[in-house]
Amino acid sequence: MRSLFYLLILFLGVTYANAQPNWQGKFEQLGSELPTPNSYRSSSGAPGPNYWQQRADYDIDVELNDETQMITGRETVTYYNNSPETMRYLWMQLDQNKLSAGNMTDKTSNNIIRDSVPAKFLAEALGGYGYDYEGGYKINSVKDAATGKDLPFTINFTMMRIDLPAPLKTGETYKFSVAWSYREYDRMKYDERGGYEYFPDDDNRLYTCAQWFPRMCVFDDYEGWQNKQFLGRGEYALTFGNYKVRITVPSDFIVGATGWLQNPQEVLSKDQLERFNKAQKTFDKPVMIVTESEARKNEKSRSKKKSTWVFHSENVRDVAFAASRKFIWDAMAVKVGTKTPLAQSLYPKEGNPLWEKESTKAIKNTLEVYSARTFDYPYPTAYSVHTADQGMEYPMICFNYGRPNKDGSYSQRVLEGMVGVIVHEVGHNFFPMIVNSDERQWTWMDEGLNTFLERETVRTRYDGFDVTSGSPRGIVPFMKGDKNIMRPIMAQSDNQATSFGPNGYTKPSAALVLLRETIMGPEIFDKAFKEYSERWAFKHP
Repeated sequence: MRSLFYLLILFLGVTYANAQPNWQGKFEQLGSELPTPNSYRSSSGAPGPNYWQQRADYDIDVELNDETQMITGRETVTYYNNSPETMRYLWMQLDQNKLSAGNMTDKTSNNIIRDSVPAKFLAEALGGYGYDYEGGYKINSVKDAATGKDLPFTINFTMMRIDLPAPLKTGETYKFSVAWSYREYDRMKYDERGGYEYFPDDDNRLYTCAQWFPRMCVFDDYEGWQNKQFLGRGEYALTFGNYKVRITVPSDFIVGATGWLQNPQEVLSKDQLERFNKAQKTFDKPVMIVTESEARKNEKSRSKKKSTWVFHSENVRDVAFAASRKFIWDAMAVKVGTKTPLAQSLYPKEGNPLWEKESTKAIKNTLEVYSARTFDYPYPTAYSVHTADQGMEYPMICFNYGRPNKDGSYSQRVLEGMVGVIVHEVGHNFFPMIVNSDERQWTWMDEGLNTFLERETVRTRYDGFDVTSGSPRGIVPFMKGDKNIMRPIMAQSDNQATSFGPNGYTKPSAALVLLRETIMGPEIFDKAFKEYSERWAFKHP
């Protein structure tokens, strides 16, 4: 009888086990998997009472040579150790080394050759672009700023370690300088984020200079030094600081950059200066600072003189700039809370009439909607710069595609694409330029949130535009796809394969739309979203 009883218990146990669903934890609470709260990061999701982050201030002189496309610079970095640890070395990012000989991107890429591959992509797949270009930084010196003595440094692909002459204790600062140079590349050949677009009809270049100087890596409480190489897809983890940047270019160039222009009276004509000042007080429509006719005339000039444009910025994590003699320039002020940031657009004649009509208006719409949903835009300006086949963001400045046909005509698709990319890239000022997540690790934390607010901006400001992308309906085709090639959203940026776009952008946005419109309701969701944004503004979530 006892044996029968045990057999019955065993049978019931097996039956119960077999009756359980194939549990995969899709809706399991994450409490046991989340990091333990501490004094740096609290259990509420807010920065803790002892939260800290590092700071790096930069003083930079850079010159762009339009004849050789060389960029030559010297920077002095003041590094603030706010951590509880003593530091014996520092790490910097050397993103231009992604294009150096023997770079890690070529070494780690999975090459796939298929039938009918265009020559450009075949060259990339074989571990190079097939063009005569020698990329990467030339580091001319790394010195102690006080003594002028050389500092030992080690370059590891896109990272550089600098050994300090003495331990840097908590609360101390250290100042050092780096001199460097590299040659800008034709972005239309290399499909990178910076570089230049060449216009053969008038023999001019439009430079969008990005990741152009060695930058401090993030050192934080949960990872220590951010040590992931720049392979191309995973973007940036950067330290906040203040910048003073002097950009020397040919005198017939117009320059836009992160920060506020400090010397307009030195680099602008009398008429341009009057228009620039007028734009700062004009809220109803853009003011033309450089007209198309003036830009066409300027295209033909070849000044041998140089001008230095000076920009200052505070509490930013990076600096980018655009420069060309082709630029048309318009601007208008935007009312955001108690501030009136200047929305500015720079574009060649090839962008008109579309850009003159839509670009600055799109900046205005973005700043207003995003500010209402997060926090008032804190910076003094926001640029939208037009160059072909690009959508890329940096603090206060972004580079955007959307070009009409040569006769000036354009389709609704081009219009919606151009407006969408401007809203998206200007919106990146909020995520991750201010709410400063680690893009190299988690794409969705900035791209997903930003795609959601991009859709909200287009939905509320552009009647009739398609807002399927980033919605639950828009993600259905991907979710119906081959599950064997899908990656988790939490996978690192460079390991997403074909899941990168949906996982980083549209799936998180679709989830946020679902939360707002169906599960939580707009009132509760908007309050929570705003709370997160305000908590982590100018911090590293």
